[in-house]
Amino acid sequence: MSDWPDGWTDNDRRRAGGNPGGNSGGNPNPEGARVMPHVQHVPPPAPPGPRSPQHDAYGAAGGDPYNAAPEYNEGQVYRGARRPQGPQPPTPPDPSAYDEEPRERRWPRRVAYSALALVIILVIVATSTFFWADSKLRREVDLSMVEDRPESGEGTNYLIVGSDSREGLSEEERNELHTGDPEGQRTDTMVLLHVGDNGNTMISLPRDSLVTIPAFTGSESGNRYEPEQQKLNTAYSYEGPWLLVRTVEYNLDIRIDHYMEIGFGGFANVVDALGGVEMCFDEPVQDENSGADFDKGCHNLNGAEALAFNRQRYQEAEGDLGRTRNQQEFLGTISDKMASMGTILNPFRLYPTLGAGLDSLIVDKDMSLWDLRTVFYAMRDAKQMNIPVENPGHDGGALGSTVLWDEERTERLMNQIRNDEKITVSDEVG
Repeated sequence: MSDWPDGWTDNDRRRAGGNPGGNSGGNPNPEGARVMPHVQHVPPPAPPGPRSPQHDAYGAAGGDPYNAAPEYNEGQVYRGARRPQGPQPPTPPDPSAYDEEPRERRWPRRVAYSALALVIILVIVATSTFFWADSKLRREVDLSMVEDRPESGEGTNYLIVGSDSREGLSEEERNELHTGDPEGQRTDTMVLLHVGDNGNTMISLPRDSLVTIPAFTGSESGNRYEPEQQKLNTAYSYEGPWLLVRTVEYNLDIRIDHYMEIGFGGFANVVDALGGVEMCFDEPVQDENSGADFDKGCHNLNGAEALAFNRQRYQEAEGDLGRTRNQQEFLGTISDKMASMGTILNPFRLYPTLGAGLDSLIVDKDMSLWDLRTVFYAMRDAKQMNIPVENPGHDGGALGSTVLWDEERTERLMNQIRNDEKITVSDEVG
């Protein structure tokens, strides 16, 4: 009978150290069953974290760097890890704190940045417009070529001229504008604008004024002119702006600081670019020579109509004097519209108007865009008057009907202009 438990095989006996065959070398009595000790699985220690100075000091002394030092266990548990020592990073703020108040604080900054961006854009646009306009200004008149000029007085004097120049006009456009014979070139409008501290004054100089054209040598033609009695606009037909300025200065003893001139086509284009200019008439206006034909009441005049109105004079009881008053009224109206916010702030109106005006406007070499601005703003509120005359229909013989100035009142008026005094001289006829 086997001494091994029932069911044991030879392999089981071998592993137990027994001799299955019962050989003489073995122990006939088997040992009791061996009980293997239970070995508990211990997880490996976690890798050490950042080392603090206290950690380093304790570890160098040979102690347990994780459990022995009291600094590493204060009896508090931070999500399963021991509390680190030393400087700590700042605690991030609660995101909910940004939901209301900071958003309110950011609005002023956004508004300020938007306003700053808008200002920068406006500065860039204004600067670009300035250089564009300045490059288009036709500075073709050199007033230094004018002979024997008077001394400068107080304030600034501008001579504004509307010529019958047909420059750039086709035959069809000349017919539409009723410009007549294209031969020769004269001045339809002459206005002396004084800008000073005691107010601005517009003084019309009738083109039929009988004046002395002084001695003059043409700088371009080389022609020499001796003094003669002529109509004022004849000076322009002889030697253009230079002899005209010389004649005005000679007869009025006043210095012209700046010169401006615009022709038929440029005048009409500016009015069209502005979208027309409204004028009101107390009675019908009709003139076959200029093409004016307006009923009583208010009308929005286009370029061709505005030119016809400014050139008509045959219906006026005062002839040339009546026309100059119409011209002054129109200049004030068009200047007001050009300087209005509706024009300045509307690029679709501003740039076409500037382009139309600058393409046809001729000025002196010292004229700046600031001077040009001054002219338009001054004409809005300037006192309007004619040069004092004593006879608006004088028989000039071969010259036809002429206008005679009142010498005594004209001299007093020019003294007030030279000294920049308040204008008290009347322009009533006689």
